[in-house]
Amino acid sequence: MRWKALTRRFLLLAGLASVGLSASAAGLQVQVQDKNGKPLPNAVVFLESADAKSASKPLKGVEVVQAAKQFSPAVTVVTTGTSILFPNNDTVRHHVYSFSPAKTFDLKLYAGVPANPVVFDKSGIAVLGCNIHDNMVAWVVVVDTPYFGKTDAQGHLTIDAPAGSYKLRTWHASLPTGAAAAEQAHTVGGGNAPVVIKLAGSAA
Repeated sequence: MRWKALTRRFLLLAGLASVGLSASAAGLQVQVQDKNGKPLPNAVVFLESADAKSASKPLKGVEVVQAAKQFSPAVTVVTTGTSILFPNNDTVRHHVYSFSPAKTFDLKLYAGVPANPVVFDKSGIAVLGCNIHDNMVAWVVVVDTPYFGKTDAQGHLTIDAPAGSYKLRTWHASLPTGAAAAEQAHTVGGGNAPVVIKLAGSAA
């Protein structure tokens, strides 16, 4: 009898723990589409709130590589305060720069790995270029939240975030230069249906 009582108590506690876990952790499923309903790959989606900002910490080991006279990745998402290294794997030198309000910097002609990384200490979107090769362009999206990601080839993304009320923001490189990330209010919780977001930009 005592064993059965202990078993019932264990199952009850396990059930309560499971309920508590599902209440504190949730997932947001998103598909980002262009104005014609086509999926947008490499769209940046993130969830903002006061608690999210408090939980955000700089990332480590982030690189934007130059190879075959291109930046890779073309779109990088980091949290505020993250340092990014810009190694040049090409046999020619590059001059990497950004004049964006979110981050202004200038890495003059160099080969190999720069001595110091660039610290992205302000949220926003920084457009990168090369002063030697005009076709080289990339973007760094700096966010004040740990709840972010990029969509896959089908425009899909899942973000794990605690249940709660957020500002859901979305950005894509096809939006007009200088355009801020689109935003809408969103509540993350158990049983949420997937969210479809349409942007004014277009798929390549």
